[in-house]
Amino acid sequence: MGVKERGRPSGTNPIGRRWKRPVVPSPGQWRRSGRLRNNPVEIVSAPKVYGFDTGFVCCHRGRHDMRREDMGALWEHIVLNELHGRLQTRDIRYWRDKRGHEIDFVIAPRGGSPTAIECKMTASDFDPTGIKAFRRQYPEGKNYAVAHDVDRGFRRTYDAAEVEFVSLPRLIEALSVGRG
Repeated sequence: MGVKERGRPSGTNPIGRRWKRPVVPSPGQWRRSGRLRNNPVEIVSAPKVYGFDTGFVCCHRGRHDMRREDMGALWEHIVLNELHGRLQTRDIRYWRDKRGHEIDFVIAPRGGSPTAIECKMTASDFDPTGIKAFRRQYPEGKNYAVAHDVDRGFRRTYDAAEVEFVSLPRLIEALSVGRG
């Protein structure tokens, strides 16, 4: 959910009221920044807000019946919640460029290579365009596609970018290695 949409139910626009009070997420929301480095092709001023309660997210969007197109966005919320809870970090970003390429989540440790994470409800929904664009800017690092329907992980290579397709538990396990 974009920051602008947060104010719609109450009739306010948090962007327009920035002079009064900055948009600060509540404990049940996480705000994601897009900045990785100063790069003229990246969009850095459009934060995203995620909710940990997918029921609230559905209600906020006016959804009472689940549609297939809703599942992917909700899967992103679930994945982010698990990353926060299991990895105990809030330093998870997203990436988007001015051409519309996007990476759902990026973990960029200080001095290390950024890890790109794409969330898809099914592995067949994966489109490598965002990963390829990201890796043109940041050639080093791991790429994951975390999909709800992946039981056994597998790898695919798109141009020079190798993507590992994993389940959510396997993603947490892979990201946890070397953290403790």
